[in-house]
Amino acid sequence: MVDSLDLNKQREIVFSAEPPGQLDRAYQLLSGLPHCKVEYGDSPNTLRVSYNLRDYTLNGLEEGLTEEGLHLDHSPLHSIGRRVIYYCEDTACHNLDIPVQSTKRKEREVFVKAYDQQPHGDHDDTPPELRDYK
Repeated sequence: MVDSLDLNKQREIVFSAEPPGQLDRAYQLLSGLPHCKVEYGDSPNTLRVSYNLRDYTLNGLEEGLTEEGLHLDHSPLHSIGRRVIYYCEDTACHNLDIPVQSTKRKEREVFVKAYDQQPHGDHDDTPPELRDYK
């Protein structure tokens, strides 16, 4: 089960240096979104975005910004980090749709069924003389 605190994310979006003025435009676009907090980052050309995975993903936010004509930093370090975050958030969002199945009450049944599928004892088709052969 995904903890509700794990759904709150704070990410940095890094933009390329060119064209000038796109950082302010991105700030205006993102600050207009409900349930999305945005502030200027510590590094140049960086915005820090806070959101909940029930509302947004980094992939969705960045796709929206690129559709508006903004350019992200595509250095190898940022590209790889971005892809890892996309994957993790996608997996977390997918797991939100999966109901939690408790196996504690049915633990014995699960192991009995698994044991029945393995060759053993009377279920073993090996002749008795070959079972003891070493």
